[in-house]
Amino acid sequence: MYHIDEHAEMFTSAERAALTLAERMTTDARGVDEEVWADLREHFDEGEIIEMAAVIGLFNYFNRFNDALKVPITPPGASAADVPETDS
Repeated sequence: MYHIDEHAEMFTSAERAALTLAERMTTDARGVDEEVWADLREHFDEGEIIEMAAVIGLFNYFNRFNDALKVPITPPGASAADVPETDS
């Protein structure tokens, strides 16, 4: 995982399992192999795993959708009206 591995001691084994799922689903969804599922099952029940996968997939969708449409990012505390329009 990007820089997370450099700070692995900051995360519990359950958090590292969830982060691995997020990274694999985001960078190579077909790379979510049996090892990833087995690690997740050590910490989470099936419902929790499905919920994590759904949330990860949904946020990946949001990111791709917004990137494709070049939607400007609204900083926390700002309204959409405060964000300058970009040239497409």
